[in-house]
Amino acid sequence: MNNYYQQDIETMPVEKIKALQSERLVKQVKHVYDNVPYYRDLMIKKGVTPNDIHGIEDLHKLPFLSKADLRDAYPTGLLAKPLSDCVRIQSTSGTTGRRVVAFYTQHDIDLWEDCCARAIVAAGGTREDVCQVSYGYGLFTGGPGLNGGSHKVGCLTLPMSSGNTDRQIQFMMDLKATILCCTPSYAAYIGETLKEKGYKPEDNTLKAGIFGAEPWTEEMRRDIEKSLGIKAYDIYGLTETSGPGVAFECCEQSGMHINEDHFIAEIIDPDTGEVLPEGSKGELVFTSLTKEAFPLLRYRTRDICVLSREKCSCGRTFIKMSKPMGRSDDMLIIRGVNVFPSQIETVLLNEGYPPNYQILIDRENNTDTFDINVELSSEMFSDTVKDITNREKSLSGAIKTMLGINPKVHLVAPKTIERSEGKAVRVIDKRKLH
Repeated sequence: MNNYYQQDIETMPVEKIKALQSERLVKQVKHVYDNVPYYRDLMIKKGVTPNDIHGIEDLHKLPFLSKADLRDAYPTGLLAKPLSDCVRIQSTSGTTGRRVVAFYTQHDIDLWEDCCARAIVAAGGTREDVCQVSYGYGLFTGGPGLNGGSHKVGCLTLPMSSGNTDRQIQFMMDLKATILCCTPSYAAYIGETLKEKGYKPEDNTLKAGIFGAEPWTEEMRRDIEKSLGIKAYDIYGLTETSGPGVAFECCEQSGMHINEDHFIAEIIDPDTGEVLPEGSKGELVFTSLTKEAFPLLRYRTRDICVLSREKCSCGRTFIKMSKPMGRSDDMLIIRGVNVFPSQIETVLLNEGYPPNYQILIDRENNTDTFDINVELSSEMFSDTVKDITNREKSLSGAIKTMLGINPKVHLVAPKTIERSEGKAVRVIDKRKLH
């Protein structure tokens, strides 16, 4: 059965989608050029004006935006509307102190919630459903986005936020939740906890799950489907482009449809910036066509993936993106949180440690493990075992303050972290994510 939230748009012929994108792009470029001095300067540097953009075929002429630009323009340098027109911000967990702050007008929020509603309906959601939103609320986009989408579909919404698993399970059982929205690792954890409490998959009323915000494998999908007795759907988004709902999976579960009436996707060579033909593996770039307050043009996501226009059995005509297959920068996603090695380095230096460390990530029982080995300086090495234990605790706390998640810190003897060509291998990620 094919379910659509906005059928005319989701099944629009490709030529019509492209015509709509062209019309919206021309308008958006003018809006940004007129209202965002930061991006206007980038266009002037590149020798391009709004008059050079007649449609999507001219998109490649525009300059890219990167995370570094967002940091430079923080907090309001990329704002395209007066603050008095904005009704909300959302934010990421910040790299080296500068967070990404995205602004929304009421119109932006409405369109974002439409995108999330499409994802819920594609997973079989209707107004008869009970949608349990167990993504974090607050500055994180996961909770607010799916909460709004669930309202638009007309589901009974359980705004649980993350954590407090006993309460999650109580509400899930008592209020007969049918759709669960959270990170895949939390879904796996709920599944394990249900089993420990003596429940079988058929004891719950769930039928579908919408899981995103961190990488997960097909094996993990099958495990979750089995442990909760559901069909598990992927969802993709970033704070910079609004949040979850930029792309979502349909019943085919073979990649995520990008909401092309709101976003243009390109794949580029991460080294040269050259646009690659459809079907090539490269870095995903997004242009927001309908955002008013914080419209990013050609934003480099650093996610590596493939786009495909192959006909989909669900009837949607939107292009599909594969699951991200890695990153073109050094960002790690651990338990749904964005982590840059440079953040850990900053904490070590602030706390008086040499920046010789190694991050070890693995996945046990579907949950990421996060260990950091840190070399002691020779002066510190003479400390007693008790001192070292206290140091480990205090450093772990300082890193948690920076990242929002708790690592296990192990202080090791000087020169014990292996170095290749004089450099320590910073990250050992043993999770099998593809």
